[in-house]
Amino acid sequence: MAGKPFHLAWFLQGSSAQAWGEAWTGHIGTSWMEPELFLNMARTLERACFDYILLEDSSYVGESFGGSTEIYLKNAIAVPRQDPSVVAALMTQVTSRIGIVPTFGTYAYHPYLLARLVATLDQVSGGRIGWNAVTGSSDFAAMNFGMQGMPDHDLRYDMADEYMEVCRGLWGSWEPGAIVADRKSGVLVDPTKVHAVNYQGKYFSTRGPLNSGPAPQGQPVIAQAGGSPRGRKFAAAHADTIVVHAKGIEAMKAYREDVHKHMVAQGRKPSDCKVLFLINPIIGETMEEAKERKKKREAIAFEKIDERLAHFGKVTNIDFGTFDLDKPLPDHVTTNGHQANLDQFRKMANGRSIRETMASFNAVDLSVELCGTPDHIAARMGEVMEEVGGDGFLFSMPNVNRRTLAEIEDGLIPALQDRSLMRKAYEHKHFRDNLLAY
Repeated sequence: MAGKPFHLAWFLQGSSAQAWGEAWTGHIGTSWMEPELFLNMARTLERACFDYILLEDSSYVGESFGGSTEIYLKNAIAVPRQDPSVVAALMTQVTSRIGIVPTFGTYAYHPYLLARLVATLDQVSGGRIGWNAVTGSSDFAAMNFGMQGMPDHDLRYDMADEYMEVCRGLWGSWEPGAIVADRKSGVLVDPTKVHAVNYQGKYFSTRGPLNSGPAPQGQPVIAQAGGSPRGRKFAAAHADTIVVHAKGIEAMKAYREDVHKHMVAQGRKPSDCKVLFLINPIIGETMEEAKERKKKREAIAFEKIDERLAHFGKVTNIDFGTFDLDKPLPDHVTTNGHQANLDQFRKMANGRSIRETMASFNAVDLSVELCGTPDHIAARMGEVMEEVGGDGFLFSMPNVNRRTLAEIEDGLIPALQDRSLMRKAYEHKHFRDNLLAY
């Protein structure tokens, strides 16, 4: 059965030791500094015609569980983390079409430095760079950059709105056609097409123009993951693609419709922004094999409650080690971190203990359950997209290894292509154009 094609991307949770301790990861524990696994991933996903790889990042070692870094360091929970700009640059050199989207926090870079870095990456990639724009959430991260802590949640987005305005001004400081490269006259750049920005805002200022030259895409692709009400407004205003974990088809549909409403209010066309939903497909040659794999994955998730609470506490700034895990999370607990995550946890809890809730919270199934043979999963993905309305899926899988990648490239993707749900070749040279191809 033919269907409407949708977009696919991959959420790489830190370009370092993400797969440590997982099956079929070989010698990752001793060779995590070397980029070959992730360069192989980039090649594989480009052969599979994915739209992009999003490189998640954090700039601190967690200590939100028991007030200690111990559980994070021992179990490689979001550490080590290599600088995503370096890994992104390497990925661009072994690929030619797939988009590469590193994460950079607005709290960690002056807008001029960020605009210059991203423009340079767009140049060396031939127009295939995105920026996952995050405002930060951890006081520990803020302290690493000399601050006392993070600003309040909504204020961070107010500051980020201005930050985006500065960056767009800098990227726009070079008009199209500014590079003349006229050998006869000896002129490389037309000075009348390069302009100062002279931005003076409430939070940021810069003179400009950007000295790195123009980005091939003009403006890089902006990715965002706004989940809170304020975050959604920010994403609707700025993002070209939004990644979201919404549990179940109705929640997925509601999120997409809400973001579209905000986009219209901002004077933007909803079709200009692709909303991708997190999935973790569990693939088997038979349905029985897939179900057995899922049982094992659920058992592992249940055994690692403390580790998973440590990771959840890292993004919500909540020390779950201070609570009785066999009781519900107290009502007074709030966060200046990822508010949507905490809200979702409370909804799932429904009076259950912290331990019971975490046993099922984001354990295996993410937005929707996908478990079975490649053909079964492909059919289900098509059904879900038809019900939600679009625009695609973001793979978020804990066991990143060559075996997993082969199951996607050689198993699931052909099944999707047979149903006309996935492209067989890239339509364009630039990242943004491929996102807007359908």
